[in-house]
Amino acid sequence: MTPKSRLTYETFLARATADTRVVGLVLKGSHAHVGMATEHSDHDVYVILGGSADADLASLDGYRSAELDLVVTTVDAFRHLGGYERYALARARVLLDRLDGEITDIVARKGRLGADEAFRGAADWLDAYANSLYRSIKNARDGHLLAARLDAADSIRALLEFLFALDRRPRPYNKYLEWELERFPLPKCETGALLDRIGRIMETGDPSLQRQLFVRVESTAREAGHGPTLDAWGEDLLLMRPVVGDQL
Repeated sequence: MTPKSRLTYETFLARATADTRVVGLVLKGSHAHVGMATEHSDHDVYVILGGSADADLASLDGYRSAELDLVVTTVDAFRHLGGYERYALARARVLLDRLDGEITDIVARKGRLGADEAFRGAADWLDAYANSLYRSIKNARDGHLLAARLDAADSIRALLEFLFALDRRPRPYNKYLEWELERFPLPKCETGALLDRIGRIMETGDPSLQRQLFVRVESTAREAGHGPTLDAWGEDLLLMRPVVGDQL
């Protein structure tokens, strides 16, 4: 391989493609999202090996420069990646697949949550959303305005996780939220209206705006079978729902 100090994306790609020990190359990040790369964007690449790597290949794991960011891994380890990496892989581009489509299939599966996984996740995130929403509205009522805005921001994070879990998709990173929704809208959600509402809530923490949004979320959640999660909140739901004076 080319010495680390002289690695460019093009040079690395050519050398890695020529090395038969490399069975897969997967590009993630800004360069995998059409229109998102800038002059400051590096190339984030998974280098997937078919077996144990020699010292030269293994030494590239964790390599970072202004142009290139490498992770060297095995097929099995790549298959089990999840958590924070889930969305990055869901929209990644497969540059090399020497395993008759196996690498491509792994990447495709990262973009689709299992039915049980999605339902459980949605329930947990719905509860987290209700929790932060409730705290935000209480804090606003009691004059704790900074706390109200912080809780409102927490509620939006949980809400987005919930909405994407309903569609069995990993939530995109904040940087790619608009990109994702413009190209792959959520069912029954008007993208522009959703982004406008959450943007205004993030800016102001306005309880009226939060309650207006909740009435729509509650309807969606119950339709999807998550009524019990909301009903567990009992009379506290009344604080989350619109009141006289709120504009729906």
